[in-house]
Amino acid sequence: MRVLAAPDKFRGTASAAEVAAAVSRAVAAYGGTTTELPMADGGEGLLDVLGGPDRISTVIGPLGEPVDVGWRLSEGTAVIEMAQVAGLALAGGPDQNRPLDATTAGVGELLRHAVESGARRVIVGVGGSATTDGGFGALEAMGPLDRYRGVELLVACDVRTRFVDAAAVFGPQKGATPAQVRMLTNRLERLVQVYVERHGTDVSKMVRAGAAGGLAGGLAAIGAELVDGFALVAEEVGLDDHLTGVDLVVTGEGWLDATSYEGKVVGGVEAYAAAASVPMLVVVGGADPELANRRGVVSLSDRYGRDRALGEALILVEEVVGDELARR
Repeated sequence: MRVLAAPDKFRGTASAAEVAAAVSRAVAAYGGTTTELPMADGGEGLLDVLGGPDRISTVIGPLGEPVDVGWRLSEGTAVIEMAQVAGLALAGGPDQNRPLDATTAGVGELLRHAVESGARRVIVGVGGSATTDGGFGALEAMGPLDRYRGVELLVACDVRTRFVDAAAVFGPQKGATPAQVRMLTNRLERLVQVYVERHGTDVSKMVRAGAAGGLAGGLAAIGAELVDGFALVAEEVGLDDHLTGVDLVVTGEGWLDATSYEGKVVGGVEAYAAAASVPMLVVVGGADPELANRRGVVSLSDRYGRDRALGEALILVEEVVGDELARR
């Protein structure tokens, strides 16, 4: 039995690598072999999936304080995870965040460090942000834009939200009150005009431009390409190649809902597996009711209860995979 373990993280419970290792232990107990291929969709975890940090820089955090940020530079390609720079967790979560003040300046500083260190290709993962500054802070901190000429800038997005909609869609998750959401929306509307005037780019109609509170759109204004985060990761790690000769694919995430099949890891891996005619098992921490009983899906919360799903996730992943192999 050859198994490909290609899960996303279980947010707040286990990293994608830890889940993949749990799958591998279960397969080994049945005498099989596993290829561990942790996945991400452009949000938190992207940096680890693409090799992990190999250097540290001190930049401005989301609320103006200095933060030490790990990032990667290998063979001319830099990988930056904006959640490590201007993430909601760094701002203390929605209760401590100051939505009107949160800035992406540190992302711009890190982009500058990357290019000054020799990067000719930069991947920016934009999930988990505290910010709704439309990327203005980042652009101001990047310095002269001439230095980025010839640099391929890829923004790995995990949502398809448009630029001006970012405040209404994500602002409340970042602690914004209804009044602040209106103010942030006005800010983004003004920035649409600023970016047209300064850079000749209209970001208002771009799909994905609202990712990370508009950071994606701000970077697109200066020529960055906004790409599907899962598709980028799948190509970088060679998901297609790893499916060859596999008997079962196991994927999963912390919570399964309708968006899991819209550019996220579970839906993406499922599509790849289907194209390769490989059976799939989806193990998730929990699921929306209409998806919990979907064929090939096992919700740990539904099978074992919420407390065990949160406290014993990796043990339960092993058990579920073992049960699946026992039936084969």
